[in-house]
Amino acid sequence: MDIVLLVKAAIMGVVEGLTEFLPISSTGHLILAGALLGFDDAKAKVFDIAIQTGAILAVIIVYWQKIHHTLRALPTQREAQLFALNVLIAFVPAVVLGLLFGKFIQERLFTPAVVASTFILGGFVILWAESRSRQVVSVREAEDMNWKYALKVGLVQCLAMIPGTSRSGATIIGGMLLGLSRKAATDFSFYLAIPTLVGAGAYSLYKERALLSASDLPVFMVGLVFSFASAWLCVRWLLRYISTHSFVPFAWYRIAFGIVVLLTSATGWVKWAA
Repeated sequence: MDIVLLVKAAIMGVVEGLTEFLPISSTGHLILAGALLGFDDAKAKVFDIAIQTGAILAVIIVYWQKIHHTLRALPTQREAQLFALNVLIAFVPAVVLGLLFGKFIQERLFTPAVVASTFILGGFVILWAESRSRQVVSVREAEDMNWKYALKVGLVQCLAMIPGTSRSGATIIGGMLLGLSRKAATDFSFYLAIPTLVGAGAYSLYKERALLSASDLPVFMVGLVFSFASAWLCVRWLLRYISTHSFVPFAWYRIAFGIVVLLTSATGWVKWAA
């Protein structure tokens, strides 16, 4: 067993878990980490998507009480049915657009210019959203959303198909701009992540199954475990953080990281193209 490869898988798992649910884009960080570690071949790209499952398991555990209650109440309680329907409505646009344009995006948009631009632009969007201190909050809790809000958040999530945008950033900040409270937007972003990332991981594994073999299982398991552990810590921290803080620090981080993308690309240090 290659210990060095397992260590690389663990590091990549930590990067995934720490960045997946923050509004800073896990994709850009995984590309950079993979390039620095020499963990960036075709099989590694499947690994990057597959270990999202570990991060999602952390969300399921953190929100288990709500998820369990919803599942038990689903056959009889309309409130639970409406909530589940909202998650489904928000999930569908990403599935449709992903199947239609996923290959095009993978081939054409994974470039330093696009990644850097979306990082920097996303940072300024967060600054703008946070500056709207008097914005009207129409939805206080994720459970109070109607299907129209769910559809809008689902459409906003599609922006995350552009590398560097950040799925969490798009849904949380987009939700806030649409009238959701910071808590409602964050909670719904986590709920929506469950079908979105599990579906993406399963689809990627199925599509690229010819690349994989039984010998890859230890590497994938290590990545999953470390992704889970770091995501669990990150999600719990973020839920405490948003109760008293804004997303402004993440905005400045995105802008700085976008500059890093440009510099590492210009110097040839990192191969950013897919």
